[in-house]
Amino acid sequence: MALVVPIAGLFAFSIFSKLSGPSKVYIKTISGNRFKLIVNNSPYVIKGMVYSPVPIGENHTYDFWSDSRKPHMVDGKLMKDAGINTIRVYQPGKYVKDTKETMRDLYNIFGIRVAMGHWLGFWENPNYADSVFREKIKEDVLDMVRIYKDEKGILLWILGNENNTSFSYGPQSTNLWTTDEIEQLTDPFLKRRARAKFYYSFVNEVAKEIHKIDKFHPVVLANAELADIDVAGEITPDIDILGCSIYRGKSFGSFFREAQKKINKPILITEFGCDRYDAFLEKEDQDIQAEFIEAEVKEVDKNTFSGTGAGNSIGCFVFEWTDEWWKLEENDAARWSIHDTAASWSNGAYYFDIKSPQNININEEWWGVCSLKKRSKGLDEREPTRAYFKIKELWK
Repeated sequence: MALVVPIAGLFAFSIFSKLSGPSKVYIKTISGNRFKLIVNNSPYVIKGMVYSPVPIGENHTYDFWSDSRKPHMVDGKLMKDAGINTIRVYQPGKYVKDTKETMRDLYNIFGIRVAMGHWLGFWENPNYADSVFREKIKEDVLDMVRIYKDEKGILLWILGNENNTSFSYGPQSTNLWTTDEIEQLTDPFLKRRARAKFYYSFVNEVAKEIHKIDKFHPVVLANAELADIDVAGEITPDIDILGCSIYRGKSFGSFFREAQKKINKPILITEFGCDRYDAFLEKEDQDIQAEFIEAEVKEVDKNTFSGTGAGNSIGCFVFEWTDEWWKLEENDAARWSIHDTAASWSNGAYYFDIKSPQNININEEWWGVCSLKKRSKGLDEREPTRAYFKIKELWK
């Protein structure tokens, strides 16, 4: 399927290019615990997609912002057609000029805004109790904000991504860090809480500095689930929005009410979704992915300001746009051109294939709402799945 952006599409959003200065984005409190996201004086519900379109044969080091093939032009057309209004990226591109040009294309041509992220040094041997590390990362974040804050397509800033997994020992821990003082504590719970206080105080410090230089865009704390979020509630007054990655299967359950009790902030689902490979039957299942995503999107909508639920939801980002063929064997370049079907971890909430061997049922390379097909030249072909068309049905 060859995809061509029609000439008319180049002018469909020309009104955006005529606006001067950045969009004004802020949170409006409707009542004590119900919120609206406002963009240029109008309510805005985030209908978002996590965007990291790594080509077949490459890995996470790929920089789509600078790709001369301009994947965002093909993807932007597909996203606009599905009603997607925002992408989430985990970091800006390597080159400022390319990043700005890509953001301007997405906004001016397709009306798609960018939620710009920063890893907060999560993959740099982090230690959020170390003053030198904190200062280095803070300055890097503030440089990013200074560079991109006046772009019309910027929606908000997202700090971190599941960095709270560095708080505790065990199988869910990633990039664990500590201090001599923390290790003197004998209670594992108190150790985790001590690390949480260091981390959340740092995030709040960064957010406070962001607000000094950017008055127009909110700041999001991006967590995995709600672990220790009560600590954040006590020490992050400068965070505007709580973002959470939620992988609870077909339903978020009590998540929105639970969050409302623990932290009285607007809620943004920064990652959610379903892989489309059945590890038990050993075959692709587009229907189950579409079914799960449909149910979750409807729950997000129910909990927005206009819904009948908690009223604290401001939208969501589906994980993810395209499949990532590099993930299972990320250190083996020879396998980045193979779409692996081996599952790598277990989550019983994805019940349809939990009876796979050893209950290992999650297939990291099959989360895209667009599959990829290798072409001899140019971009990999995008093949929208049933989940894509379900999103289009819900959001368009």
